[in-house]
Amino acid sequence: MNSKTFTKTRLATSLSLVLGVGALAPAYAADDQAASKKEENVEVIAVTGIRGSLIKSMDTKRSSTGIVDAISAEDIGKFPDTNLAESLQRISGVSIDRVNGEGSKVSVRGFGPDFNLVTLNGRQMPVTTGSRSFDFANIASDLISGVEVNKTSQAKHATGGIGSTIDIQTLRPLTVGSQKATVNVAMVDDQSSETGSATPELSGLYSTRTDDGKFGVLIAASYQERESGNQQANVGTGWRSFAGTADDDWAGGTGAWGGVPQAGQVNRPGPDDIYSVPQTTIYKFEEQQRERTNGQLVLQYAPTDNLTASLDYTYMRNDIDTQYHDVSAWFTFVPSQNIWTDGPVSSPLLYSETYATPQDLSMGAGDYGVRNQSGSVGFNLDWQATDNLNLNFDAHKSSAEFKPNHALGSSNTLSMAGFVRTSAATDFTGDLPILAVGGGNSVQPSDMRVTGSVFGNARNKSEIDQYQLRGEYVLEDAGSIDFGISLTDVDNHSQSVNVQRNDWGGVGAAGDFEDSWFPTETIHDKFKANGGDFSIASGQSFEVLNKMFFWDFNNVRNRAEQLYTPAGYTGAGDCGTDFCPSTDYARDTDRYTMEESQALYVQYNYENEWAGRPYDVHVGVRYEKTDVTSTSAVSSYDGANWIADTEIALVATGDREFQTQTGDYDYVLPNFNFNIEVMDDVMARFAYSETIGRPDYVSIQGGTVVGTLANRAGGSGSAGNPSLLPLESENIDLSLEWYYAPSSYASIGYFRKDTKNFISNTVVDSTIYSIPNPADGKKYAEALAAVGPDAAAIRNWIFANYGSDPSVDVAGKVISGVAGEDELMIFKINTPSNGADSEVIDGWEFAVQHAFGETGFGVLANYTMVDSGRTYDNYLLEDQPALIGLSDTANLVVFYENYGFQARVAYNWRDEFLNSRGQDTGANPRYTEAYSQIDASVSYDIPQVEGLTLYLEALNITDEYTRVHGRAKEQVLSLVETGPRYSFGARYTF
Repeated sequence: MNSKTFTKTRLATSLSLVLGVGALAPAYAADDQAASKKEENVEVIAVTGIRGSLIKSMDTKRSSTGIVDAISAEDIGKFPDTNLAESLQRISGVSIDRVNGEGSKVSVRGFGPDFNLVTLNGRQMPVTTGSRSFDFANIASDLISGVEVNKTSQAKHATGGIGSTIDIQTLRPLTVGSQKATVNVAMVDDQSSETGSATPELSGLYSTRTDDGKFGVLIAASYQERESGNQQANVGTGWRSFAGTADDDWAGGTGAWGGVPQAGQVNRPGPDDIYSVPQTTIYKFEEQQRERTNGQLVLQYAPTDNLTASLDYTYMRNDIDTQYHDVSAWFTFVPSQNIWTDGPVSSPLLYSETYATPQDLSMGAGDYGVRNQSGSVGFNLDWQATDNLNLNFDAHKSSAEFKPNHALGSSNTLSMAGFVRTSAATDFTGDLPILAVGGGNSVQPSDMRVTGSVFGNARNKSEIDQYQLRGEYVLEDAGSIDFGISLTDVDNHSQSVNVQRNDWGGVGAAGDFEDSWFPTETIHDKFKANGGDFSIASGQSFEVLNKMFFWDFNNVRNRAEQLYTPAGYTGAGDCGTDFCPSTDYARDTDRYTMEESQALYVQYNYENEWAGRPYDVHVGVRYEKTDVTSTSAVSSYDGANWIADTEIALVATGDREFQTQTGDYDYVLPNFNFNIEVMDDVMARFAYSETIGRPDYVSIQGGTVVGTLANRAGGSGSAGNPSLLPLESENIDLSLEWYYAPSSYASIGYFRKDTKNFISNTVVDSTIYSIPNPADGKKYAEALAAVGPDAAAIRNWIFANYGSDPSVDVAGKVISGVAGEDELMIFKINTPSNGADSEVIDGWEFAVQHAFGETGFGVLANYTMVDSGRTYDNYLLEDQPALIGLSDTANLVVFYENYGFQARVAYNWRDEFLNSRGQDTGANPRYTEAYSQIDASVSYDIPQVEGLTLYLEALNITDEYTRVHGRAKEQVLSLVETGPRYSFGARYTF
């Protein structure tokens, strides 16, 4: 009979104590007696449930060689939350971004999603958003065994994660063990949807291995439908900011498009102040249907105890269909009457315009769909070559694609308008901006005219080929050496093509459409947030807009296509008109970027005792070299037409400009980690490392892309920079962890990151394409002198006085730019560049996990404080290298688990943070306000049916909303309400 020796791991120790498994004691005695014999590590305990998950996560943290936090599955096929990001936010220092109320991307220690590298089983995964952030909404949690958040770096870690490296780990059949299966069925009721109903979720997992443990198969699949929606109040393209001296006095040299008069103001900003004005006020109501499909197949073969081969395929697909309706008033910047906050950063509490000629009350709609799809095939070979040498080879080929999934494109907007607006005003005193429109509540279906439209198709594809060879050589009593090389190629290809109509002045006549296609809806009963009531403007009356049409998009589009497509005209869309998208990607923007990286690393590891206390030390270095090649083809333009009061349309040549740019960089990145158990169950850690965070993929794309619509202030555009260098960081981490009970611990940590090479956008005035501007020349100057700055009055004066000029189309209401007569249009081109400044980000993390004996009750709590010496100065009218995403976070989770019953209530809070340094109006900041959310879940194990669990989950119980503002709280940019989400289901494991 062969005796087996068990290695006593901390995990086994913890679990045996918690579960009272005294049968393990003889095995540990045998371990002590046979310490010199070859040991066989055997997993002997499987723990499920909340406490089991917490213990496994705690043991990962305790036994790590750096500062690591983890989330572990409570059982096979059962993660703590149905969304991975929502589970990760329970970890100290981790915060998430939500899309339609669901966790999407993560930030760690104040560093945004682009600076946290997400891997799947140690492999870099492709993304199609143009950023480097992984969208956790695309992957089902049912397939996941655990997630590790590495907050300190080691040489073996791939570069890219300054905040952290997050590794998502999936199940492996030889690890799962004997035959195991689980099936999950649930119904989800998302309260955010006005039209949706409860939707199904299905998932299943089956794992088995042969009796001899040499061959294993695991297959898993997940299908989810979700119907959701949101209600939005937006200030469209953003706020325009000016020095206090700017006004509408063009003759005096202080005029600016959007500048407010000196007269007619209450508490007008002074010359030493700055102020901002809104471009629009929009109410938008969106419905969304999503189908998410995940699948995974894993084959493992271990012909000997020293060799294991794994072959796996992972598939993810997320189909999203979207419909929306909106109503908006675009301010034309005629002389306005406003009430202002005090300086030095002044904002309108009330912004108001009155029009001599009725303006448009716009109502847009869209109906489109996209597909996010990715697949990854990987091969791994783990070989214990000798008693001292282990080698691991891993290769994977992965691709991700974003593409249209709807006959009408990946995005579209069809706009209608009733030209009934005699005035427009917005009250910004509350969270919700309140729009008042003179004549707005009297609008009728017969008033509505089709205006402009855009039908767009975009597709992005990313492919990654990665090869990694890792090894460990044990030097007996002298420690061990880790070493490895990796080759990673990332190919990104993005294409887009738009079919755009610029009839923003409206076409058609009354009676073109059926009145029944225009059902009337109210607005303010759809919002929970409170807004102002215009009482700030005593003695004045305002007509609060509370009417809009949820008009029939498809019927209106079909009829408009019939009525407004001239006979014999062939449009740019695939349907032969301009009322559908095109798949002729070769005629518009086409960008390709290749990023090739090679890495080599070595790390020395040593364990010993110092004054009787065990410690381990790890010293390593990683060399990384990256080459970037970007090739682009972008549209060119040779003219401009002033088509409406606030819109100037560029005229495309039909040709494209081609360009290839390159960049490269290399780094030597050292790391040092020291861990010591200073007293029983108390771990102290110190770590130093140097890391890099690569620029996002959009920033390293070549070519200059300009917007097809400009305004009287000029045009805008963006250009990439393949020569950008990564953000560099020197990191110091200190941590003290006290594991004072089998499932309880407390920790405190300090981190400091000295960073440089911040990327900021430089706005350059450019006359690219040399396009004459019809709103900046002889005719415009004469009209301005005659009638003042009102755009409608200027256009009407030109039509009246230059009706016979070849550049003036009175019937079509178009004024074209004339070379030699008009000034060249100025485009503000945003170009990313590395800054010379450096910055220190530091902070503290506090965490506690406590189980109250055998009562079944427990609590998790953590708080992270993050600070930076550089904050965005709202007074400066220029871009600044402030860090995006920096904020304090806190979590509190209370749970109970006993007698087959589990319950958990989680509170998550994130303080206000800067989410962008730019709006569509230029270098103007965007702040996401502080947000908190309460989630809860309960489950019960049915005693009559072993393995059957019923559960109920509730997210955002208190129906919180998110709000984004600009330079001041009054400068609301976006308020989005979603709603609670409930799911009820059953899980059966056998």
